[in-house]
This record gives sequence, structure tokens and C-alpha cells, in this order.
Amino acid sequence: MPIAGLLVYPGASAGRDNRTLIALEHGLAPLPVRRSEFANRAAGRGGPEKPELAVAHVVSEAHAFAAELGVPLGQLAVGGRSFGGRMASVAVAQGLAVGALVLLSYPLHPPGRPEQLRIAHLPQVAVPTLAVSGAADPFGTPEELRTRLGEAPGPVTFAVVPGNHSPADGRVVELVRDWLASLE
Repeated sequence: MPIAGLLVYPGASAGRDNRTLIALEHGLAPLPVRRSEFANRAAGRGGPEKPELAVAHVVSEAHAFAAELGVPLGQLAVGGRSFGGRMASVAVAQGLAVGALVLLSYPLHPPGRPEQLRIAHLPQVAVPTLAVSGAADPFGTPEELRTRLGEAPGPVTFAVVPGNHSPADGRVVELVRDWLASLE
């Protein structure tokens, strides 16, 4: 079944007006893209949302978006940049039955602290996953990301692009578009 829509979230310090999310919305048209944000940002507060609240938001928004599109959850892709992608991956690991996961600049660990991995949930991520990372991302090298995300039982496609934790949007959009189309 083809993917009928993409629900995406920004990183911890950004809102739904994040340039990468906007680029995805425009670049993936006519595929519906819902740019969402966590409640703390919507209320004007900065910093990351509490993980349990963020995951609950992803689950709620995914169900609402699928209903709006008139499709089953399995035809929806979820994901996001950095913290947003991580929270989407936790939601999937906890049972959100979507068709695909898109991780942009996944924050594998805090910069300079590779021992503080954020991967405990990955063995439960069984959906097709696209992971796009900047070659110089301080939140995890491409090799670290490939190794750790490779622990997920679902098929994982890796792409490395020039840049750091905020790589150029054009190439990211192209990779996401082509990968989602390949799932049909």
C-alpha cells in the first residue's frame, strides 16, 4: 500500500514553521504533509517537551491525520527532525502501527557524549525507516547511526548528506520523496 501522508515534527527548539518541515511540505506535494509541533512550542515555551507527552502527541496526531485522510494508520508515515524524529520512533516502538518512519538528523547521543545513547527503544522499531544524517552531525556520526539504527528489526535505509545537524533541505527533500515513492 502506498504512503498516503507524512506527519512530521521539528527538533526540540523549533516549531511547525521549521524550514525543513516547510521544505518537505512543498517538495513532497501532492502528498499531504502535516507539519506539527509539540504542546510546549504551541504554548510559546522553548526547550524539549517531556518525552511521554511528546510521544502521546505523536500518537494522537497520527490517528487524527489518518482519519482526516480517510486511510488506515498503515498508510501513514511519521517522523521528524532530531527530537521530533526520536519521539516519532518511540511512538512506533510503543506500537503506533504506521507504514514508515522518517528520521532526519536523529539525535543518537548528546554532542560529545557518545556513551549517552538514545536507542533503548530501537529493537521494537519494525517498520521501514529512512535515516538521513549530516556527515558532520555532532549528535552521532554516520557510522554510529548506521550501526545503532541497524539494530532495529525493520528495514533501514541510510543516507548521508553534506552538513552538520541541519543539512541542506533540497537534498533531504529529494531523499525523502524518492524513498517514500519506493515503498509503493
